Amino acid sequence: MVPRLLLRAWPRGPAVGPGAPSRPLSAGSGPGQYLQRSIVPTMHYQDSLPRLPIPKLEDTIRRYLSAQKPLLDDGQFRKTEQFCKSFENGIGKELHKQLVALDKQNKHTSYISGPWFDMYLSARDSVVLNFNPFMAFNPDPKSEYNDQLTRATNMTVSAIRFLKTLRAGLLEPEVFHLNPAKSDTITFKRLIRFVPSSLSWYGAYLVNAYPLDMSQYFRLFNSTRLPKPSQDELFTDDKARHLLVLRKGNFYIFDVLDQDGNIVSPSEIQAHLKYILSDSSPAPEFPLAYLTSENRDIWAELRQKLMSSGNEESLRKVDSAVFCLCLDDFPIKDLVHLSHNMLHGDGTNRWFDKSFNLIIAKDGSTAVHFEHSWGDGVAVLRFFNEVFKDSTQTPAVTPQSQPATTDSTITVQKLNFKLTDALKTGITAAKEKFDATMKTLTIDCVQFQRGGKKFLKKQKLSPDAVAQLAFQMAFLRQYGQTVATYESCSTAAFKHGRTETIRPASIYTKRCSEAFVREPSRHSAGELQQMMVECSKYHGQLTKEAAMGQGFDRHLFALRHLAAAKGIILPELYLDPAYGQINHNVLSTSTLSSPAVNLGGFAPVVSDGFGVGYAVHDNWIGCNVSSYPGRNAREFLQCVEKALEDMFDALEGKSIKS
Repeated sequence: MVPRLLLRAWPRGPAVGPGAPSRPLSAGSGPGQYLQRSIVPTMHYQDSLPRLPIPKLEDTIRRYLSAQKPLLDDGQFRKTEQFCKSFENGIGKELHKQLVALDKQNKHTSYISGPWFDMYLSARDSVVLNFNPFMAFNPDPKSEYNDQLTRATNMTVSAIRFLKTLRAGLLEPEVFHLNPAKSDTITFKRLIRFVPSSLSWYGAYLVNAYPLDMSQYFRLFNSTRLPKPSQDELFTDDKARHLLVLRKGNFYIFDVLDQDGNIVSPSEIQAHLKYILSDSSPAPEFPLAYLTSENRDIWAELRQKLMSSGNEESLRKVDSAVFCLCLDDFPIKDLVHLSHNMLHGDGTNRWFDKSFNLIIAKDGSTAVHFEHSWGDGVAVLRFFNEVFKDSTQTPAVTPQSQPATTDSTITVQKLNFKLTDALKTGITAAKEKFDATMKTLTIDCVQFQRGGKKFLKKQKLSPDAVAQLAFQMAFLRQYGQTVATYESCSTAAFKHGRTETIRPASIYTKRCSEAFVREPSRHSAGELQQMMVECSKYHGQLTKEAAMGQGFDRHLFALRHLAAAKGIILPELYLDPAYGQINHNVLSTSTLSSPAVNLGGFAPVVSDGFGVGYAVHDNWIGCNVSSYPGRNAREFLQCVEKALEDMFDALEGKSIKS
């Protein structure tokens, strides 16, 4: 089963695209140039990855109806059944046939990849809150290394090491090992590297190892989402060697790779960052960064004005930079402040269109904030884990390290932008909109300390199923109903796989939630345990199906996309209010588990929803929830805690209090 990773989704392209040649190592590649030297080339498995299957139409309809069952009353359900029947026997059958034929003509990719890119890039809403999530790093275990300059230098060097390792084909391929003792060994790697790329996946499969798609990785670096009228574009320039640094809304660039492609010495990078941190320039009166938070069509129009006002070269440097490092001038107060700052900040010190922003606060609190259209969590989490490990275990500089004696005034270039009155007006309007929107977002978090993975696995329960059940119980307690729920699941086990949806709200979770919330005294602890077991089994089945590309959401989405592309009138199934309701995900949830992650989060995907980032650790459960007015994140979390307490009580044979 493929691991499920944070957030709602993740994409790919040229430098290290499928079948791209590995780059030769540069002559001066010293020990500090690479994170690792994999004997199996990074993209070794890419050519032979299996293709994402298109589910059978009858299976999709069956799964869709199962997911609708807990959300509809009997009368509504019968109507939806009728829509499904006529779709399956009529236009749906024809669209499915066409989708399968189209898929056969495009064996280099997956049936969902194109439509999914279109969905993201044609969305006109601001990327802030609506799409971009964040993941916050744990502090460096050695506290003195959390100094802002030290950590910024180490994180930057480790990120560039990752870039170089990836481009040289020396990064270990991403593989999900079901039996690491057999497959995650030097012996196996020595054998598999001689198996041709066209067959290598099968060799891994024989020892229960599942290589994952890595076609998105090249977009991690030198990449930006460019605003265009009606549909944005992804831009990548892998020749650029400079880093973009933002501080107090000012833009700075300097090279982090030399002309031979080697990493500039860490002491020089440290010197340049120290220079930027000591620059006393005030924040600009009209901070350009606000424009990246705008509606995409408005931003596209303003970007054209920026280009024609003599800013083309400066914008090119922003777009092509290796990545964006954001140095914030204040410490982080607590986890709620951390979430707000890393998810949106004050709008002045982020370039939200960049593939990712590496944000480092005054106290060394660090996070990755990433744009979602280019890719999903698999690529971002791998980068995140490697950078944390490298920067903490083999740091490039120490707190005692002296920056190089170099003239940063020459090397570091401050970008200046020429702003017309129309642009100043545009920035002011973007700022007002940004400030007003951010005021409406509430974030709260909780750590449930009574137990986690270890205890739940002893009870033979899926930890993820228990967390999801807690969300169902919490919403029922708070609002008295069961609503559409989304859990993201990676389909990276397939070529150009993206994500599939797990639908955690089921007839099992509804029955179990009602027993716990409405009538706990009518059920013995044993009966409640049995209901939890049923929920866990069914959730496990849904998770496995989703990871294997056997959900219903992406298939129905692709059929709808195809109908629109062919100018076919939208089939009735999609006009059914029940279809609108199940895709109005009031509970949008995503989990990730990594020793490097402190917490992650995102905004609700609908105005009356919750954004639920969570992680089940060995001995505790963490949950980070966002909401807009009309929903109460704090109250929801209190209900989640109550649900977890009740379930743990039931598992320990105690009676449940209402």
